[in-house]
Amino acid sequence: MTKLDRNSAQTFDAVIIGAGAAGLFCAGVARSRGLKILVIDHNEKIAEKIRISGGGRCNFTNKDIDPRQPHKYFIGENPQFCRSALSKYTQDDFLSLLKQYDIPFHEKHKGQLFCDNSSKEIIDVLLKECNLAGSGSVEIRYPCSVLSIRSLQRGSPGNEQNPDISAQGEKPIYELDTDKGKVLAPCVVIATGGLSIPMIGASDFGYKVAKQFNLPVVQTRPALVPLTFESAVWGPYAHMSGLSLPVVISTGTKKARTEFAEDLLFTHRGLSGPGILQISSYWRPGDSIQVNLAPGQSVQELLIKTKDTSRKLLVNELSQWIPSRLAQAWTDQNTTLQNPINQVPDQALTILAKKLENWELIPSGTEGYKKAEVTAGGVSTKVLNQQTMESTQKGLYFIGEVVDITGWLGGYNFQWAWSSGFACANNLPIAA
Repeated sequence: MTKLDRNSAQTFDAVIIGAGAAGLFCAGVARSRGLKILVIDHNEKIAEKIRISGGGRCNFTNKDIDPRQPHKYFIGENPQFCRSALSKYTQDDFLSLLKQYDIPFHEKHKGQLFCDNSSKEIIDVLLKECNLAGSGSVEIRYPCSVLSIRSLQRGSPGNEQNPDISAQGEKPIYELDTDKGKVLAPCVVIATGGLSIPMIGASDFGYKVAKQFNLPVVQTRPALVPLTFESAVWGPYAHMSGLSLPVVISTGTKKARTEFAEDLLFTHRGLSGPGILQISSYWRPGDSIQVNLAPGQSVQELLIKTKDTSRKLLVNELSQWIPSRLAQAWTDQNTTLQNPINQVPDQALTILAKKLENWELIPSGTEGYKKAEVTAGGVSTKVLNQQTMESTQKGLYFIGEVVDITGWLGGYNFQWAWSSGFACANNLPIAA
């Protein structure tokens, strides 16, 4: 009975496809357990998404994540799926790792943690973890493309001539054809991410592998992405590109309503900024969004009160509570509102106030994957083991963004990468 030869240069305990956050972290943890790992990536530069994230400082996790309530921060068909992984490797665990390497960091906003210096420090930590001496090892091949993946059943007819294929058990061995040669492993980990930001190499490779092995994929869509509007609708606001202000933004029905208090950014084609990116993950085509442009204030009460004492133009008074460019855009759309405030009827002021406090818009779409920070949807959690990330196809694992788990803006998706990679790495068997 022959076995996989772990001493062979082309045989590994596991092959991880994708040298991003989830893939590199998984490789480092697996190495610490004594496994021989090969990481493959088709890009000329690895971990590019880490490098560009957070304005180059990488928002690597969020200190406020409660692993017991993942539905608060993650979406997917079953957000509770990520509870096990998030509990076993928490944000505090990742912070401990960074402290070991003396990486300085700070909290910027609502629990969001960033490097003080550069996102390159996160990449360096991941690579150092892969390269530490010990019984395990990590080899990274890039740029290297996987041309095909085959499952070879151990002991199945026709494998006798291959000395690397064991005749024992039911578990398969995977044979991968790459543009740098053939490799063998009993486990393959798909960590290829989603479709977002194609300019840095995003692809649908992971979804294709899932479909090859008859694993369901939840329909993908851009998430954490700017929203766009028809030009006729957006005409009065297009000139305000670059204007930012704090708002409360919501979408959905009363039973399933989602709301964020964040900044809003006007663009030439629509809306962006943290508030819009957050709500975009919950928005569906055809639905409306509601924006309170003056949160924490009763605009109607303020306008009626001001009317009694002022003869200034309404636009000038309105500029006390919202940016003057925005006040001008709103009053320009109605001649009645272009008068001094004391000449504007109470009813007109009331209508204006209600619109400012509940500006309802129906986006025509999004800026797509080219501007999306993540991809929602992905490999269905119904066919994944939440403890190990192994699929119902034995020996085939999926981690990170390729899975149908999508987090909020603010470090949540990186934490999912660390946690899912950790869960997978700790359950990869050493080849026998």
